[in-house]
Amino acid sequence: MNNLFFVGPRACGKTTVGRIVAKMLQFDFFDSDALIVQKAGCEISKFVEDNGWDAFRDLEVDVLKSLSKTERSVVSCGGGIVVRDENYKILKERFTVYLKTDVDTLVRRLSANPAHGQRPSLTGKFLTEEVSEILEAREDLYSGCATVIVNGDGRLHDICEKIADAFKSIENGDNK
Repeated sequence: MNNLFFVGPRACGKTTVGRIVAKMLQFDFFDSDALIVQKAGCEISKFVEDNGWDAFRDLEVDVLKSLSKTERSVVSCGGGIVVRDENYKILKERFTVYLKTDVDTLVRRLSANPAHGQRPSLTGKFLTEEVSEILEAREDLYSGCATVIVNGDGRLHDICEKIADAFKSIENGDNK
């Protein structure tokens, strides 16, 4: 295991934590959504509007396959990456961190930073209801592919240190 992947819902902190952990480990950092935007040539919401969710998920698979071949990297994955079987299998075989965060925290973060809402609504429902439903539907997928599950509500430095230590421990053969 020479790279780390972060999974969890929108606004759980994957990118923020991932960047810091990458710096701590002196690894490269990649954001799968940013790479998808780059590859698509437009924002995700525009791509989905023009091509549909299935085409977006196909693009997501291609990007994850490419990222899974990198070395010494930390990858922040889009919130729905776990819904495709091939992505789930890739993540299950790697060091994957699930940043578990409660609905109220996610809604507060999404409301405070509308940039997190770059993707169109999956359900067309109010934010709290949508976040709750999506989290419930994906919880088993997030936790099932995770090597470690970390509470995303703690102090940022503590969260990052815990993840870096867990990775180093496994990398050194102390676990798993």
